[in-house]
Amino acid sequence: MLQNVISIWTGLSPRRRLIVAGATVAMFLAVLALARMAGGPQLVLLYAGLDGRSAGEIVSALDQRGVAYEVRGDSIYVDVNARDALRMSLAGEGLPAAGGQGYELLDSLTGFGTTSQMFDAAYWRAKEGELARTILAVPEVRAARVHISQGPTDAFRRDQTPTASVTVTTASGNLSDAQARALKHLVASAITGMAPEDVQIIDTVGGLIAAGEDSDGTAGTAASDRAAEIRSNVERLLEARVGPGKAVVEVAVDLVTERESITERKIDPEGRVAISSETEERSQQATEPGGDVTVASNLPEGDAGNGANGQSQSSETRERVNYEVSETQRELTRGPGGIRRLTVAVLVDGQMITAPDGTVTWQPRTDEELTALRELVGSAVGLDEARGDVLTLKSMEFTLPPVEGTEAPTSLIPPLGPIDVMSAIQIAALALVSLILGLFVVRPILASGRAAGQLPAPGGTLALPGAAGGASNALNGEIQDGFSLPDLPMVDFTAEGVEAEPAEDPATRLRRLIAERQTETIEILRGWLEPEEERA
Repeated sequence: MLQNVISIWTGLSPRRRLIVAGATVAMFLAVLALARMAGGPQLVLLYAGLDGRSAGEIVSALDQRGVAYEVRGDSIYVDVNARDALRMSLAGEGLPAAGGQGYELLDSLTGFGTTSQMFDAAYWRAKEGELARTILAVPEVRAARVHISQGPTDAFRRDQTPTASVTVTTASGNLSDAQARALKHLVASAITGMAPEDVQIIDTVGGLIAAGEDSDGTAGTAASDRAAEIRSNVERLLEARVGPGKAVVEVAVDLVTERESITERKIDPEGRVAISSETEERSQQATEPGGDVTVASNLPEGDAGNGANGQSQSSETRERVNYEVSETQRELTRGPGGIRRLTVAVLVDGQMITAPDGTVTWQPRTDEELTALRELVGSAVGLDEARGDVLTLKSMEFTLPPVEGTEAPTSLIPPLGPIDVMSAIQIAALALVSLILGLFVVRPILASGRAAGQLPAPGGTLALPGAAGGASNALNGEIQDGFSLPDLPMVDFTAEGVEAEPAEDPATRLRRLIAERQTETIEILRGWLEPEEERA
């Protein structure tokens, strides 16, 4: 192997030698760079999207710890093995600062030299900082500021309602109405005497967010959520029959938004019950004098006793029964959220029928199928016609919207997903090394090998005629597979007028040629023996 390399190297021109040497050095440098890149630390994201002050504090803390880092735009990258420990360590120091300072502002206040106005100002600053920290806990929120308007305490002024404003910066897009309502209730619940309508939400991208609310603040959202849930259920039901994308469902829900309290008292006169009974009996007896009544009969010693006496007797019975009349009393309180009226519209695509001749035509669905689908949809949405609910189901042909723009041709190579920057650099370096090896190392060596095979052997050579295309090949002393001695009409005896001798065997012919051309034979034998001597 070494002899072949040396022979190939000696057969190269100075220019080719310089190219091979440069390609070899470049290959070693590329392999060394790849080894260094592979052995280096793998950087991952530590923090991103920080403001300048917070990012500077993080960089200063990393410099104090002697941690290797890399800043790319507004992102900070560190070693993957140290990322989690760094995050916990920095969080223990309050880095990065989120939403300003909170209740720790009150720790620095002392009883000496602190007035009530100073304490109130520090208290509201702490409240704003704590609310900003809570808002930053939402993944979609990137930055937040809270401002609370609270006037000074005045004993002669009542009904002072505080107000607040919240400024948020989202990571992507705008803040939705649902999120704005949630922030309103969060701030209003944290401050005494504040209502959700006293809080204003401002998005740095979309501006003021006027989150529409009903009387109770939730009826509008409840109606939208209820309609979306019903629509999803009906679409899932219809897709099982007509197929995906073959049905369009729209639902309108009218909810009860007011509160109602009903007190009902019902008396049934037929349903009386005796609860008590009282009976009273009274008897009376009296004696009356007989005869005429005169002056003498009224005197004590007069003639009153003479004559007969009269008697009278009477009796009376009373009964009292107390009855309790049946009475029903009911209190009913109805809150918002009940369905007042439901309207459902369903549009179903027809069927594509293929004729025997191959033509495809659209046909609407049959009345029996539409009736069955109507019953299924009515059961799914809880249709109540007595309440005024309406269900409309039609079968019509769908018209696909025109596709705007030019359709891009499909590539033979599927699009690659997101690739890490370091991985892309390593792939590019490997491709470059492969290209260098192919162009500047392998190709010159192969070309040199072909050129070396065509170089003349040192000394005299024995030319063998009869090669393909009339070319002559030189004898180099190597016996190849399938080698056969060709006819060697080296000596033309007929040219000198000598008669042609009968054909002789190859061995005899070889001996004769060796005897006639001893110089060429010695060179061939020397070529056979030199490699053996060098290896020895």
